Amino acid sequence: LMVSPDLRAIVQGEDQAWLDPLLLDFQDRASLQPADLFKQLSSLGVGPLVTQEVGDARKDQSRLRDLQKDFIELEEFPKRKPD
Repeated sequence: LMVSPDLRAIVQGEDQAWLDPLLLDFQDRASLQPADLFKQLSSLGVGPLVTQEVGDARKDQSRLRDLQKDFIELEEFPKRKPD
């Protein structure tokens, strides 16, 4: 799972409260239930989060490889500092 490094700036303030728990859930499920998570994320539409492209950038899909350059792995996404 890759996300925009600017995700916090993209997500409106009122939606920030659920963003970190959701991303943590994605990380946990990625290691425990990767196939189920992939299926869910393939059609994601939760608040301001919407799946734009689905596939494996390691395969011959130039559009995904181009998008990948602007995104980071979820594990690299900085955790929000507590208020």
